[in-house]
Amino acid sequence: MENPDQLDEQAIDAALAGTPFAGKLHHFATIESTNTHALEQTRQGAPHGSFYIADEQTAGRGRSDHQWHSAASQGLYLSVLLRPSIAIADLVWIPLLAGLAAHSAIREVTALAPDLRWPNDLLIGSRKTGGILVEGQTEADQVTAAVIGIGINLHQQSFPSGLATEPTSLDLETGRYTSRQQLLIAILQSLNTELATLQSKSALTAIPDRIAAISTWVQGRRVDVHGPQPCTGVTAGLDERGFLRVRTATGLVTITTGGIREASQ
Repeated sequence: MENPDQLDEQAIDAALAGTPFAGKLHHFATIESTNTHALEQTRQGAPHGSFYIADEQTAGRGRSDHQWHSAASQGLYLSVLLRPSIAIADLVWIPLLAGLAAHSAIREVTALAPDLRWPNDLLIGSRKTGGILVEGQTEADQVTAAVIGIGINLHQQSFPSGLATEPTSLDLETGRYTSRQQLLIAILQSLNTELATLQSKSALTAIPDRIAAISTWVQGRRVDVHGPQPCTGVTAGLDERGFLRVRTATGLVTITTGGIREASQ
């Protein structure tokens, strides 16, 4: 029986015509990590728009070196190599733009409206269905390359125990089969649109409000912050750079890196 998630490279190229991603698909049955491979390819001179997709990852990575469970033929495991002409200070926008692109694509393909948990988790209700990992390479004050890793649970009906956030998959949430190819194309088309924002200062300033419009996490949510700036408080919106503000017992803290979870108490 033919695998319904088999990728049709010609159809993908046709759908991506006019974007920097056309003709740059690299597909692996199994790989340790698409992000690790993409970073290696940046050093080998791979061009802007190259993207890498795997049926299975044996060492998938999330933020803070967390493992991303990447079961065979169960999810979308994607890394996109960019060579943006931006200053290091603007690298912070890329995870947020990737989140907006993934949100738009999931909504287009499934009619679900995923929540964004700053900075880059995709949730359906309280359950996590995807995550984004951006890794950059810099030289002097410029970004020479950035790799966007996107992992989305598609077909899983069960998950390993002990995960930090209860997981789910798009199939579980919709009750129907989610096409990996359709979602891949939608993400790359949306990402192409979002990346144009990097060339417009006025469009960049609108990102915090765009995130706030689709996220229940950036305003009025009591959270624990994990990472270099640990604290507990109530989220108070994003600042003009897209950083999260948290109002704690001792004052307002701007979180520039790390992650958040629902406060334990």
